[in-house]
Amino acid sequence: MPNVSVVHGLSHAKGKNFVVEPMSLPEMLDRTTAQHGDKIGITFYQLQMTYTQLQAYTRQVAAALYEFGVRKGDRVGIMLPNCPQYVGAFYGVLRRGAVVVQVNPLYTEREVEYVLQDSGAEVLFVYADLYPRVRNIAGYENLKQVIVVSFVPTNVELAENAILWDEFLRSVTPVPDEPVDPQEDVAVFQYTGGTTGRSKGAMLTHMNLAANVQQINEHTCEEPLAEGDKILTVIPLFHVYGMSCAMNLGVLTGTNVILLPRFDVLEVLQTIKEHKPTFFPGVPTMYVALNSYPGAEQYGIDAIRICNSGSAPLPVELMHSFEKKTGANMLEGYGLSEASPTTHSTPRRGIKKPGSIGIPLPGTEARIVDHASGGKTLPIGEVGELVIRGPQVMKGYWNLAEETAHTIRDGWLYTGDIARMDEDGYFYIVDRKKDLIIASGYNVYPREIEEVLYTHPSVLEAVVVGVPDDYRGETVKAFLVLKPGQTGTAEEIEKFCRDHLAAFKVPRLIEFRDELPKTAVGKILRRVLAEEAKKQA
Repeated sequence: MPNVSVVHGLSHAKGKNFVVEPMSLPEMLDRTTAQHGDKIGITFYQLQMTYTQLQAYTRQVAAALYEFGVRKGDRVGIMLPNCPQYVGAFYGVLRRGAVVVQVNPLYTEREVEYVLQDSGAEVLFVYADLYPRVRNIAGYENLKQVIVVSFVPTNVELAENAILWDEFLRSVTPVPDEPVDPQEDVAVFQYTGGTTGRSKGAMLTHMNLAANVQQINEHTCEEPLAEGDKILTVIPLFHVYGMSCAMNLGVLTGTNVILLPRFDVLEVLQTIKEHKPTFFPGVPTMYVALNSYPGAEQYGIDAIRICNSGSAPLPVELMHSFEKKTGANMLEGYGLSEASPTTHSTPRRGIKKPGSIGIPLPGTEARIVDHASGGKTLPIGEVGELVIRGPQVMKGYWNLAEETAHTIRDGWLYTGDIARMDEDGYFYIVDRKKDLIIASGYNVYPREIEEVLYTHPSVLEAVVVGVPDDYRGETVKAFLVLKPGQTGTAEEIEKFCRDHLAAFKVPRLIEFRDELPKTAVGKILRRVLAEEAKKQA
């Protein structure tokens, strides 16, 4: 059995007396460099950088930032794809005691403007191809410095407050790191999605982030990352999942972080064949693409020891199919930006329960509470809201005291996710609280229907949403992408669902699409589809 205790509806890791070691993220990098300085830390196509070189790189960035006036507590935006410059900028900003503001490179001008203004960032690292978008935002002239990163020579026209990366790093004098309090000082503003309202900046301290990678590593104690391990990192580092579960985890363990700037299925397979990574954190849509690629097993994908799926629910059928095809051990985890992000994961050994997000990480407590008040802990097996407590829980939302008080109560983080816990302390996400469909008075959970749809032999991707209905209140609509070469009709899909679901759960509306909208990390944008469906209703 896994090392978890279940008492009166509360589940938490037990044994081994796990204690988080207080440290800042730069201290974590420096400690790893002292132990593994000659090991490869970063691989980016043909470029390789040892941990000693990476350490020097981040110190060079910190010194340049100091010359440009960045001081403790200042906010610095990073709007870059996965690349060595991202890692250098991230840790360089933190050496100054400043705060990294994560800026999604896919953001529109309006969204970039909002994040920069809300955070108060006055310095920004940006990829050259994205610089024209940033140049057009209102208030661009208020940025004190913009550092433009390009992988190849560029002719981009720069404003007076912009400078190319190589010029930025030229002729700087080393400066000591700014002292920080890991418990109190914020390292990262991680902005939440904002698709249903105002995007909020989750304030993650050095301790939140350092604790979470220690928790993740401890959870893998029976199969720890060690010398020779390589983390294939195609999930974006600007996303909290990639930042912690790939980059920071690699730095903690002294392993090789292989960076790819975007997900291209053939490039990923060729990278696997060349570098033989042993750990691959991804999202379900990536595994769908790899699983359906002809001849994927010929690229040596069996070199991957652990595939960790996060960011979105992992369909059980996909897990079974992928494991059968590749021989990899596929594990599912759960987390959210407000928890740095990981709170639960499948045990590396012992019982594996398909459809479960696993057990709480060491040092994490979790329970299920009632929807109405959030104050009553529910018995084992009952469905309610998942709340968690642990050292990875954020300090709060930037400049949003009321939102913070609603989300964190007595130290417990209210996730907004509907879940249940079994007698062994395993948790199951039923759905997002806001995604619940109420049809004819019945609670309908989209994920349950999606799990059924994924078992249909013709279905590649599936999303279920609620659509306004004059009679039922809401009715169920499914958006489907079929596998290449497969056909299907709405009538066939509806009959298939009726064979496997209660009548009130069966989709009454079915729409086939060539592709579904996704975030940069590959998470299907359910809310976008829901809004489209409402407009069509």
